[in-house]
This record gives sequence, structure tokens and C-alpha cells, in this order.
Amino acid sequence: MGRIEYYYDPQAPKPNSLVVACNLLVTDEHGSILLQRRRDTGQWALPGGAMDLGETPAECAIRECAEETGITAEITGFLGVYSNPNHIVVYTDGEVRQQYENTYIGRPVSGEPTINDEADGVTFVAPKDLDDYDIHASMRQQIGDFLSGNYPYLG
Repeated sequence: MGRIEYYYDPQAPKPNSLVVACNLLVTDEHGSILLQRRRDTGQWALPGGAMDLGETPAECAIRECAEETGITAEITGFLGVYSNPNHIVVYTDGEVRQQYENTYIGRPVSGEPTINDEADGVTFVAPKDLDDYDIHASMRQQIGDFLSGNYPYLG
């Protein structure tokens, strides 16, 4: 499913849904951050996605991380709730979603970075190298909050 993101764009359509999504910001023993390159946008992002009925937000973050990156991680903290009415995501099926994400912090416990149907690149990136990656502003905010110690963020 394709998507178009609008970020502080006055031409963005009005949202028709708000879906709970959960991300997992995973750091390895060197402080590098796990990123995946989304096939639908080509941008690098934290692993994450929509919560399924019957699971907790933490379970969702762990599941999405494993599905999108091949890395099984455990949660070590909570970064924050990110919902911005100026970040609109339009899907090809007609859904127009306001961004809403619960972002957790974690560490890897097993697995290897692996590409899949959703991600055509998966890697750990040192903080000093983040500017070399095309990362959406909403993801940059979350990573920046983590690196600056500004959490939990409840904005």
C-alpha cells in the first residue's frame, strides 16, 4: 500500500482516521540506532506500525520491530507519545490518517538486520551518521528527543 506524507502542509487533506501505532527505538551496545528504509516512501524510519486488537502497545512495538527488521528486542524505556495534527498520511485505499505513535526504547536480544516486504534496508546507524540518511522530520524529532534525553515526550 502506497502512502504520501504531508508535514505542516496547508494543502494536506483532512484526516478521516486516527490509528494507534507503536515504534521501537532500538540501540545497540555502541549506541547506534536501528533504522529501516521503508519501501513505500524510501525514507529511513524507526521500526513500528499499527497496533492489532488483543495486543498491548509494548507488544506491538516488539512485534513490528521483529517483522520489519529481523531484530527481536526488549523494551527498556518509554520515549513518548507523538501525535501531530499537522502530520497527515494519505494511503492509496482512501484512508487519511493523523499521525499517532507510542514510541518505546529498547535493546536487541537476537536476530540480524534483514530486509523484507516492508523494508528494503535495515541497519544500525551511529548518531554521528544520522544526517547521511533521509529520515522524515517526525522520526528525526523522536530520535532527537532520545539523543537529547528529552523524554518521556507527551506532545
